[in-house]
Amino acid sequence: MKRDPTLPMLIAGAIILLAVGPFLPRWAMFLINVSLCYGIVVLGMLLLMRTGVVSFGHGLYYCLGAYAAGTLDQVFKISDMAVMLVAAVIVTALASAALGLLLRKYRDIFFAMLSLAFSMILYGLLVKTSALGSSDGFNVAASKIASITVAGTSVDRYVRYALTVVFAFIAGVFMHKYLNSHMGRLAEAIRDNELRVEYMGASVRNVIHVNYVISAVLAGVGGALAAIAVGHIDPEMAYWTTSGEFVFVGILAGTGSMLAPFLGAFIFETIRSFAYEYSPNTWQMALGITMLVVIMFLPGGLWSLFTRKRKAA
Repeated sequence: MKRDPTLPMLIAGAIILLAVGPFLPRWAMFLINVSLCYGIVVLGMLLLMRTGVVSFGHGLYYCLGAYAAGTLDQVFKISDMAVMLVAAVIVTALASAALGLLLRKYRDIFFAMLSLAFSMILYGLLVKTSALGSSDGFNVAASKIASITVAGTSVDRYVRYALTVVFAFIAGVFMHKYLNSHMGRLAEAIRDNELRVEYMGASVRNVIHVNYVISAVLAGVGGALAAIAVGHIDPEMAYWTTSGEFVFVGILAGTGSMLAPFLGAFIFETIRSFAYEYSPNTWQMALGITMLVVIMFLPGGLWSLFTRKRKAA
């Protein structure tokens, strides 16, 4: 029996990223930071995709996590990154637990459109809320980590980067363990045949509900980390185009491994950044061409390249 290389690869990846961080230029550190934030969100979507449902509204929880972190500083003057992340987890867990009671009843396009509708409702509310900056949003001042002030110091940028790396590693390990548990293994069984899973005695709706909450919490953590890294949040984080980007990355990466979302997010951010830099009027076309190439030649996502090589070997 072959040993699963996922955990060793996650550990090696985290160690390498933490080690090279201080030597990276600012633009590269920021690019990796944002990519990991997106990767955490898509990691949660991977769980839903394996269950047989796709959310077109995960920008809802990405935005909720960011605003939960940002309003702590804006309203309560709490700028500790650790507290911000805890707030993001609590808010997204409660919201997804409530909405999941409705969404777990639906499948296919109905699930996708309902999730999108909730995301756009949040977008509309935030745009009309002047206390939270309306359409402009507001800046997030995350100046402390575990009560230690880092803002204005030489390690400020690296601390934010390292925090994202650590949480991406934790999310990857958690998802790997979960998918190998009894509840996690039911995900693919539900996608293949819901009726058979019900006959086995498992509740399909409960499994989808739990998976939806886990996916939402990961999206909220990704949003909070993005708010801390960028230092600004706005309602566009809940807009349908943001949710579409997560779906794009999910299709680009594939669902073959816990590492796939991070690889897909890094490639997506790299293509978008350089395309926007050198061709600001046609950068969307570059992303569209990339999507077409992947769908035509790699329908299983970029990670299928590694599985093909493994099978050939």
